[in-house]
Amino acid sequence: MRRYLRVLILCLACGFCSLLYAISQLAVSLEEGAAGGGGKPQAAVASWLAASGRGAERGAGPASGAGLLDRCKDFTLCYWNPYWMLPSDVCGMNCFWEAAFRYNLKIQPIEKMHLAVVACGERLEETMTMLKSALIFSIKPLQFHIFAEDQLHDSFKARLDSWSFLQTFNYTIYPITFPSENAAEWKKLFKPCASQRLFLPSILKEVDSLLYVDTDILFLRPVDDIWSLLKKFNSTQIAAMAPEHEEPRIGWYNRFARHPYYGKTGVNSGVMLMNMTRMRKKYFKNDMTTVRLQWGDILMPLLKKYKLNITWGDQDLLNIMFFHNPESLFVFPCQWNYRPDHCIYGSNCREAEEEGIFILHGNRGVYHDDKQPAFRAVYEALRNVNLQVKSLEAGLLY
Repeated sequence: MRRYLRVLILCLACGFCSLLYAISQLAVSLEEGAAGGGGKPQAAVASWLAASGRGAERGAGPASGAGLLDRCKDFTLCYWNPYWMLPSDVCGMNCFWEAAFRYNLKIQPIEKMHLAVVACGERLEETMTMLKSALIFSIKPLQFHIFAEDQLHDSFKARLDSWSFLQTFNYTIYPITFPSENAAEWKKLFKPCASQRLFLPSILKEVDSLLYVDTDILFLRPVDDIWSLLKKFNSTQIAAMAPEHEEPRIGWYNRFARHPYYGKTGVNSGVMLMNMTRMRKKYFKNDMTTVRLQWGDILMPLLKKYKLNITWGDQDLLNIMFFHNPESLFVFPCQWNYRPDHCIYGSNCREAEEEGIFILHGNRGVYHDDKQPAFRAVYEALRNVNLQVKSLEAGLLY
C-alpha cells in the first residue's frame, strides 16, 4: 500500500511540474504572437492594457526572439493579470516567479526608537550606564534625546562619540529649558531639572512617540520590548507607567498624599512611555475649570494650585492629571519599573517573580550604597562594560 502511495505522490508531483511548464510555454507563445502581429486578439488586449496604464512601460525596440530573451532577464510587474492577457512587453516567466517572491522583495523601513533622559548635577556616569544598557540589549536603532546642564554637554559628547562604531544609535544633546516666566520655580521642583520631562511634548514637536526614563534606570531587556507596548494602547490612551506600589499597606500615596492620585496607589513616572502626538492633541479634564485644557496649558495652573501639597514634584502632577483622565493611561506591570520598594519589605512584584525583571530602577541611591547589594552589583557590572573597544562582544568580555 505504501508503495502505491509513493507512486501516486510522484505522479502528482510530475504532473504539477508539467503543468507549470505548459503554462510558461503558453505565456511565451502568446507573447511572441502578440509581438509578431500574428495574434490579433492578443495584440488588441495588450494594446488596451498598455493604453490604460496597466502594462509595464518599457523602451521601444524590435520584437524579436533576442528581445524577448533580453527583457526576460529582469523582473517586470504583471499586476496579477491572467497569462493570456499579459501586455506584449511583460515577460510571462518573470510574472510567474514574481508572484512567488512578491512579498519577499518588499523592504520594510526600520523603525527608530526614541529614548529621552534628563541629567543634572553628578548624574553623568549614571546616565551613561543607562544608555549603555539600552544599547547592549536593544535590536532596533535608538535615537537618544539627552537634556543636560551646559557643563555636562562636552562630557556626554566625548563619551557617546567613542561609541560611534556601534552604528546603532544617534543622539542629540539639549540644554535644560523651562518656560521663561516660571523657569526658577520649575527647576527647583522636587530635584534639579526633574520637571523637564513635563515639557518634552512641547520641545520635541517632531517626535511622535518617546520613552522617558530617569538616570537611575537599567535595561535588562531590549528597549524594543517596552516600545512594543505602544501598539497595545487603545484609542484614548496617551501614556504608560507602572504603579507606585503593589501592596497598599506600604503604599505612599494612599497613606500620605494630600492631592488626587491615579488608581489605588498612584503611578511612578521613572519609566514613562508616551504617544506625544496624542498628548499634544488631547484636552484634559481638570478640577480648576470646567474648560478642558491642553498639555501645555494645564501644567502651570496645576503647579500653582497644588505646589504646597505635592512631595514628589512632577510625578505628583502627573498623578493628578491622570486621576482626572484615567482613560488616558495604560498601566504596565511592575517588572517594567522594578524598584527597591518591591523587595525591601519582602517581595511584592508577582510578575517579576514569574517572568523576571525587565527594567531596574535604582532610586533611593541604591546603586551607590550597600543597602541593596543586588541592585549595586547589576549597576557596576553594566558600568564596567567597555564600549570604547571596536566591537560590542569585545566590550562585554573586556
